[in-house]
Amino acid sequence: MKPRPTILFVSVLLFASMWLTAQSRRSTPPTRHPDSPGFVKATELPDTQLPPPTADGNYIIGPTHPPAPELAAFAAEPHPRGQAPSFAQGSVTVFTMTSAESKIYPGIARIPNVVGHADPKDPAKMIVTNSHPAPWTREVAVYVPASYKRGTAAPFIVGADGPDWMLFAALDSLIAEHRIPVMIGISIANGGQDAQGSERGLEYDTMSGRYAEFVEREILPRVEAHAHIRLTHNPDGRATTGGSSGGAAALEMAWYRPDLYHRVLTYSGTFVNQQWPYNPSTPHGAWEFHEHLIPKSPRKPIRIWLEVGDHDLLNPNSMHDGMHDWVTANERMASVLAAKHYHYQFVFAENAGHVDRAVRLQTLPEALEYIWQGYGESAPGKHGSDLMGK
Repeated sequence: MKPRPTILFVSVLLFASMWLTAQSRRSTPPTRHPDSPGFVKATELPDTQLPPPTADGNYIIGPTHPPAPELAAFAAEPHPRGQAPSFAQGSVTVFTMTSAESKIYPGIARIPNVVGHADPKDPAKMIVTNSHPAPWTREVAVYVPASYKRGTAAPFIVGADGPDWMLFAALDSLIAEHRIPVMIGISIANGGQDAQGSERGLEYDTMSGRYAEFVEREILPRVEAHAHIRLTHNPDGRATTGGSSGGAAALEMAWYRPDLYHRVLTYSGTFVNQQWPYNPSTPHGAWEFHEHLIPKSPRKPIRIWLEVGDHDLLNPNSMHDGMHDWVTANERMASVLAAKHYHYQFVFAENAGHVDRAVRLQTLPEALEYIWQGYGESAPGKHGSDLMGK
């Protein structure tokens, strides 16, 4: 006996509803509490208040996240995709780069909507068979403050996943108020897609100095030529920033090349096991930062500001290896940085998701002030003395 159309239709609807509910539960991260067992002890601030930009340590902010005064006007204005806003105290130039111009990253991509699967013999190892050579095109945006003196070697901050107009707006305000050095802002788009098998994943999640070398050899010379500027070679005058895997890349740049970068600012850093191709030297990807690398290495001249949201990402892929909780990863980062006596500030944001825009609008000016603490206080030739502490 064939099922009646009505019964069949209802059954399909019921199955679809159950499937969608399961998918929603799987993709919606739970809210984590800052006082959870194993998390760092942190100072809970009154709602809307931020930590002072001169203070190290762990802080809890929220649940309300109003824009910082320096970014209130930026937050209120529409920003059409691909259209650069105007800045009161500086200007922006944008240029395009293709994979044909790169010897370091000739380009890869994977079949859309297919990532890979966990190795049945090792859940911490991702097997990717659908990645293939593919070209990329990316934009590079450069903010130059009006107060920059042509011909001088300027400090700068370089960011991932650009163009990042919010970063430039914060620089525009803070430089004018003399709260950070007169610096160049450089925002580089990624090479495409995300995670294992993608160009973005290869660039950002690889545990090495390769991305820093790409920026140094293939991006910065073009920045200087297109914007008609000079960039400092003093690592104490160089900062990196990014969110998610871009945050992991920011730390990798400074960790593997402290001769190039000393200052790091991250939002929802992907300090989890997402590296591909597999590397037996760092088998757990960026999870290795807080698992082995920072605890077992001499302290490096790095100052870092990092943030995570209370409902940040949790295991959004098939690797159920216990190393894909963004909140736990960032909490562990704060713990090991404290144990090694780094200059760091960790912000746990309540009522916040992954690279939460409202949190960025609220905290970015304070974060920039924090990472540039001590700049210019060390004598030439003694780069980073302010970062090592006493």
